[in-house]
Amino acid sequence: MRTHLSFVLILFGISLIHSANASVVSVNPEQDLQQQLELAQAGDHLILSAGIYLGNFTIDKTLTLSGQEGVILDGQAQGHTLEIKAKNVVIQDLKIQNWGHNLTTLDAGIFVNTQAEHVQIQNNQFVGNSSGIWVDATPNIQIINNTIEGNETVRSPDRGNGIHLYNVSGALIKGNEIWHTRDGIYMDTSNGNELNGNYLHDLRYGIHYMYSYTNLVTKNHTKNTRTGYALMQSKFLTVTNNISENDVNYGMLLNFITKSTIKNNKVIGVQNMRNAQMQHSQQRYQPEGKALFIYNSLFNDIHNNVLAESDIGIHITAGSEDNTFTGNAFVSNTKQVKYVANRTQDWSVKQQGNYWSDYLGWDMDGDGKGDVAYEPNDGVDRLLWKYPTAKLLFNSPAIEILRWVQRQFPVLKSPGIKDSYPLMHQPEHSSMEQQAS
Repeated sequence: MRTHLSFVLILFGISLIHSANASVVSVNPEQDLQQQLELAQAGDHLILSAGIYLGNFTIDKTLTLSGQEGVILDGQAQGHTLEIKAKNVVIQDLKIQNWGHNLTTLDAGIFVNTQAEHVQIQNNQFVGNSSGIWVDATPNIQIINNTIEGNETVRSPDRGNGIHLYNVSGALIKGNEIWHTRDGIYMDTSNGNELNGNYLHDLRYGIHYMYSYTNLVTKNHTKNTRTGYALMQSKFLTVTNNISENDVNYGMLLNFITKSTIKNNKVIGVQNMRNAQMQHSQQRYQPEGKALFIYNSLFNDIHNNVLAESDIGIHITAGSEDNTFTGNAFVSNTKQVKYVANRTQDWSVKQQGNYWSDYLGWDMDGDGKGDVAYEPNDGVDRLLWKYPTAKLLFNSPAIEILRWVQRQFPVLKSPGIKDSYPLMHQPEHSSMEQQAS
């Protein structure tokens, strides 16, 4: 016991010595910044005076690097502008620009190495052609209140991601704004992280998940992306209180997602057909914009979301069964549901269904639930999905006869979605005005 106590006291004494030796160091552009980083003692705070600092800089000890207004770190179009190789480093209040554009060597504005635990990157501005921040298997990092701007003139696949996290755990990514990169935030093989309150716009994917478990995605806002939330090959995600606004192909895409919770999100205005017309597209076929697309995803709880004003409210296919849907609001979509499968699904749980803005049923007993089930699709819809050219006959007598036969002889009805307890009124928690505020 005495030996252990002595060892603790020695460590404490060393810590006090380091703290006593730590100091605030002012650096100006005429000085060699890399030399100042090497001369600094662990725990020092280097404050940069306004000006441009040219070079590729490495931090290999615990310290804080911050700047006064007008500080620019310029990577001279090669490598990383700043590379972090030590624990407990803080980078704040800097403009970081003009790093390399080699995606193979992972060039980034800031590259965080594996050993650099508990790094904080906050209140910085990034402008460059490839990844703004790349985190390589680093635990417990915080990336907060940064802006990251890519180069819109570079072809989208050739840009890096705003924030790229590989094999990361315990990360908090909060309050960042990202635009004109490839994806806003890319999460690869990373577990136990939180994405909170980020604004992601004018991108390919706003948030992109691959092979990641037990993550929280909350209070983020995507706008004008090709896909707001691309959630793929992952489990145990909690995706809540997010907004997708005017994204083009998909508001939320669930691809091989299992045992996850998707709730209290708002997806509005996924209208690829409208966007194509506005851009005077010459293509003969434009895919329909989908507020929510679910592909081969099982055992998920999808509750209390607003899916509104889109070409398709929800498209579900490829064995996406055994999910639960309650309390969702499907509002003013051109087509509420597109369902391609061979099994009927009832989207109500414990006599609680969803709200459908085009429901024409009634509520004689006044319990707030429709007395007749809501069925958004029929066999004719399936025929038109399977043979798109048949849309030429959409309003023809032949199609009307098919619908009449189906109504008269329910045994001929194709498998589809059924909501046995549709809600007569849109739930207060899902009102679009409340979500937008």
